[in-house]
Amino acid sequence: MAGMALLGARLPALAASGHANDETVRWPAQIALAFPSRPGEEVVPWLDQPAPNPVPDILGTPLRWEDLDSWITPNDEFFTVKHYNLPEIAPTAWQLEIHGLVERSMTFSLDDIKARDTVDVPFTLECAGNHGLPFLIGAVGNAVWTGTPLAPLLQEAGVLAEGSEVVFWGTDLGPQEVNGVEYTEQFARSMSLAEAMDPRNILCWGMNGESLPAEHGGPVRLIAPGWYGVANVKWLQRIEILDRPYEGRFMAREYVTIREEERDGVTLARFTSVGPDRLKSVPAKVTRLEGQYRIIGVAYGAPIARVEVRLDDGDWIETTLEKHDDSEHTWEIWSFEWNQPAPGEHTITSR
Repeated sequence: MAGMALLGARLPALAASGHANDETVRWPAQIALAFPSRPGEEVVPWLDQPAPNPVPDILGTPLRWEDLDSWITPNDEFFTVKHYNLPEIAPTAWQLEIHGLVERSMTFSLDDIKARDTVDVPFTLECAGNHGLPFLIGAVGNAVWTGTPLAPLLQEAGVLAEGSEVVFWGTDLGPQEVNGVEYTEQFARSMSLAEAMDPRNILCWGMNGESLPAEHGGPVRLIAPGWYGVANVKWLQRIEILDRPYEGRFMAREYVTIREEERDGVTLARFTSVGPDRLKSVPAKVTRLEGQYRIIGVAYGAPIARVEVRLDDGDWIETTLEKHDDSEHTWEIWSFEWNQPAPGEHTITSR
């Protein structure tokens, strides 16, 4: 079974009436945009709405699940997270340096990157903190990212035998205080050399058929399918090869997962750096048309074989999957025909 129970949501009394560039980037022709919608249907709003977003300067445009109406999330509706400043980078001035433990340091312009092999990567990008705070349930979206495979560039630079860690440096930076001392820290995340050489990783310069918008990391960002958003470094400036793990604010001090475990009768905390996605399923919305109800949701984080839904405390029931793409890194949309539910509040859970 591909999934785990993640999100339950309550519905109001269902018997009541309800109120719903200049540059061309390649678009993959095989992608279907079918969605299980019905003309004239209305959305029945959830009772357990998220808390208001208290940090709009950091988190922008979170997904409102009840508005989900397509497999692709439009660029202007795709969430953003900003830790420091929003860099202003002219595409003609942008350069990427690969340096550190390599045989030859290399520098690339945007034209250099675009002149190489181009691939399209459908990928559902999610913030690692999604569903971790009362207001944070919509930091996720699905896009087709266009770019150049990363691995051939690392191979050309010639990583030395002692090179084991790849650090991706963004252009954004800001002040940080550590033990009472203030520093200027540049955004950076790293992964092992083996992880960085994954052929699915790209230097991304396009999003949903358009040039990559500045708020989403343009001119170029890293897209690492299967990793949480923080690892997909925006406003990419340089790639550095090290012989040891990189430690920084976004690797060691923040974006860590804390889980408790029992050892010899003592409850201890274990800290691990956020990395690859975890499997999730979400009931997104309920619609009504002429007295007939439909539940629509998504599942993502791994290849999805089946999604099941449970109404209140009932049995698990298999849903209908709307397969859109063969990629294991995009969300699958599922639906369930909920015929004539009893009036009153209901809880919906998916797995």
